[in-house]
Amino acid sequence: MIGIENITKGFGEHVLFDGISFKLNSKERIGLVGRNGHGKTTLFRIIAGMEAPDSGTVLIPKNYRIGYVRQHIDFSKPTVLEEAMTGLSESEKDHYWKAEKILAGLGFSVEDMQQPPDTFSGGYQVRLNLAKALVSEPDLLLLDEPTNYLDITSIRWIERFLLNWPHEVMLITHDRSFMDKLVTHTVGIHRRKVRKIAGNTEKYYAQIAMDEEVFEKTRLNDEKRRKEIELFITRFRAKARLANMVQSRVKTLSKMTQQEKLERVKTLDFSFQTQPFAGKQVLAAENLQFGYDSEAPLIRNLSFSIQAGERICIIGRNGRGKTTLLKLLAGTLSPQLGSISYNPAVVSGVFEQTNIQTLIASRTVEEEILYAHPHVDRQLARNICGAMMFEGDAALKKIGILSGGEKSRVMLGKILVTPVNLLLLDEPTNHLDMESCDALLEAIDSFDGAVIMVTHNELFLHALAERLIVFNRDEVSVFDGGYQRFLDHGGWEDETDEGRQRPADSDNQERISSKKLRQLRSDIVTRRSKALKPMEKRIATIESAIERHEKIVTDSGIAMTEASQSGDSVRIVQLSQGIHDAQQAIERLFDELETVTAEHDALKSQFDQELEQLGKE
Repeated sequence: MIGIENITKGFGEHVLFDGISFKLNSKERIGLVGRNGHGKTTLFRIIAGMEAPDSGTVLIPKNYRIGYVRQHIDFSKPTVLEEAMTGLSESEKDHYWKAEKILAGLGFSVEDMQQPPDTFSGGYQVRLNLAKALVSEPDLLLLDEPTNYLDITSIRWIERFLLNWPHEVMLITHDRSFMDKLVTHTVGIHRRKVRKIAGNTEKYYAQIAMDEEVFEKTRLNDEKRRKEIELFITRFRAKARLANMVQSRVKTLSKMTQQEKLERVKTLDFSFQTQPFAGKQVLAAENLQFGYDSEAPLIRNLSFSIQAGERICIIGRNGRGKTTLLKLLAGTLSPQLGSISYNPAVVSGVFEQTNIQTLIASRTVEEEILYAHPHVDRQLARNICGAMMFEGDAALKKIGILSGGEKSRVMLGKILVTPVNLLLLDEPTNHLDMESCDALLEAIDSFDGAVIMVTHNELFLHALAERLIVFNRDEVSVFDGGYQRFLDHGGWEDETDEGRQRPADSDNQERISSKKLRQLRSDIVTRRSKALKPMEKRIATIESAIERHEKIVTDSGIAMTEASQSGDSVRIVQLSQGIHDAQQAIERLFDELETVTAEHDALKSQFDQELEQLGKE
């Protein structure tokens, strides 16, 4: 067990957290949430002993080991094995067999261990980063954004690995769905304090919202009571017969603590402007083919069309051609064969991973927005800066000093100043914090035009995708249906778990035939669907009930304000009771949701393990 006791940390006048305390208990998997810049990575560094707090202590048991897997991958050794051995303790620095065992468990062959780390895919590079931490046999794994720049199959591998990890885990990630599948508890840094709850991020944010609503209602009631007491004292101070009552209220007033109004938490608040589009078809691609230099084509014989308002997601392993396809659709690249025809009324907005490099370091945020389009004036630029959380003097920051997440927000701001009817987005959630990802998801969902997006974020895929363009093995195809339907029809289970291209096995005859594998996989998928669907329906029912009761609380709050203004005390009592009942119902429903979700996830994990084991046959 690790104890964080009364930790305070700041840089200059900027305080990250003030007197925070919580405990990490045996076998807990904790998700650490909070906005960019609020101190998540700093807290990790303090727990790992790499940075000292301004005050407070971190209590760590004797001989308790911590493995810290950082965001950035940096390899310095010529082979995978030597790189993994850098994680060994000083007393065991020559125990290469420990590194070999860990690497083998993470999917590296003996031949792989002698290869340079840079020749592997991003997913295997993250595994190597994990290996460097695991060779020290840690009791606690600290993972800082482990999914950044990984493809879906690599993310799903890490998910399975962590679900089977026998010790403690603390995790930072912007990917809400990834975190919610893993964590037993959520710790949030909010208003320079921390709150730990049992459950996932949804329950955490619901609890925070409820707490702040109660705080504000209590503050307003206390303020009203204070004013009533002050008015009584002022009116009757000179009345001798009321002197005792006045004095009593003076004492009461002196004991009352005045609560400050909660500071407004800045959030991304924006929407994409829609250019009217009267046509039915946005674009049509016919027999596209494209490759780089002498390499085999990444894309061949690809044909599809995009209708007005459609949401298309492009998915697949890294390096297979997803970003290349988006560049072809954006006109940045031209196809070697085939054609792309656009409706003349199409106006597109493009967000590419590499576009951040096009920002000019010497410009301010305001100037980048101002020069994004000829019709933008200074007031509009300032409005967009505010929507992207660059309020006041923050709009005058130079691009060169911004973080990756801040630069991503600038790129989004440049798209917002022009009305469009087609959005082309390449991994727009990289560098954004969880709250900003939520705001982006809502903005895309509300956009009236068509959307074509490359993403590995499964929350976005489940919420948005109507059709998929899938890069699977060496082929690219169009899948008619959403992401869940894609998973139910085999999904990524057909992909081999490989880091680089390896020679084919010579004993294929001893393996189960492909036809038999498909039959077995189909049977597991059918049983999984039959077992999980009732639970998923129950979860949906509970979520709907929570929404209904939350609406009751909201509507009753508005009605109570009106009743207060009219002095209708009977109505106020009725509404207060209704709010109380609704809030109790919400709490019960959240508890039931947590139980059902845990059962669902455990059962799903069993089926996933069956499918994974089948893939090893």
